[in-house]
Amino acid sequence: MNRWTLLLSSLALALAAQSATAANVKITPLGSHDGEFCLLDRALIFEDPDGTRILYDAGRTVRGADDPRLGRIDAVLLSHVHHDHLGDVHQAAANAGTCAKPDFSVRDTPNSNTVNIVVAKKAKLLLGGEMPPFFARRIKAAGGDPGQVALVRFGGSYQVGGVTVSSVPAVHSNGLDPAYLDKEHGEALAANGLTAYVGPPGGYVLRFSNGTVAYLSGDTGITAEQDLVVRRHYGANLAVINIGGTFTTGPVEAAYVINDLVKPNSVIASHANEPATKGGKLIAGTRTETFRKAVKVPVYIPLSGQTMEFDGTGNCAAGC
Repeated sequence: MNRWTLLLSSLALALAAQSATAANVKITPLGSHDGEFCLLDRALIFEDPDGTRILYDAGRTVRGADDPRLGRIDAVLLSHVHHDHLGDVHQAAANAGTCAKPDFSVRDTPNSNTVNIVVAKKAKLLLGGEMPPFFARRIKAAGGDPGQVALVRFGGSYQVGGVTVSSVPAVHSNGLDPAYLDKEHGEALAANGLTAYVGPPGGYVLRFSNGTVAYLSGDTGITAEQDLVVRRHYGANLAVINIGGTFTTGPVEAAYVINDLVKPNSVIASHANEPATKGGKLIAGTRTETFRKAVKVPVYIPLSGQTMEFDGTGNCAAGC
């Protein structure tokens, strides 16, 4: 074999490797502490092979619209309006506070971290339930276009670039805290111990251009739709599921959802409500460890800032 043949062979292999990488879905956690999975980590960025970028549940750990980790954002998904998903506050700087007690010193109410990001990035905001009219007004008040809000109720879908976003049920609550309302209405609700009704919470199924189908559970308990809708209809091969207990499925319940209902090829743990790692390594005795031991498919830990790549079958191809 002469040098030109060797050169062409090497080039072909390099191009094949580049093409394989380009065909993967990239998932990057945006947590409170670099390289760790911490107490209130929720946010994930999904990037389709065509470059479409979707932010899921910004919460408190995205450091505002100027967070350099965001880059371009085409759409933002919000599962429900609780503080840790909508974002009443955020960190002033990377790694502020501790993994067990992040320092969220920047206040985002009465807007929200989510609204501020949507306006700054000129992104679509995808919502279910009765949330769109409220958020359309909030976005307008923040200087954005109400048309950035798109309704996606159960059974419906919305196309963002090469990604089809479908809404699926979640079993949880969805009361909007008075802190996000105007002073008069907020004080009246707070005085009566009430939140504002904005319809049911939800989860999402994302179908990417390479064939990856990801189930994003939102906050949920066990529900029959995880079998009937998520597995049988949409055929999810990758899942992101809450494991924290008390407010959602705990690690044992979440393992049942993965093993017996959704049955994906891989799963990313989420919403653990604990400092689950130290130095990027899983801490023994945590809920996250319990979940990993109980699940029959590979479980991946969302370490902040570390991008994972998944192929069209929902299996990890790099970064896990």
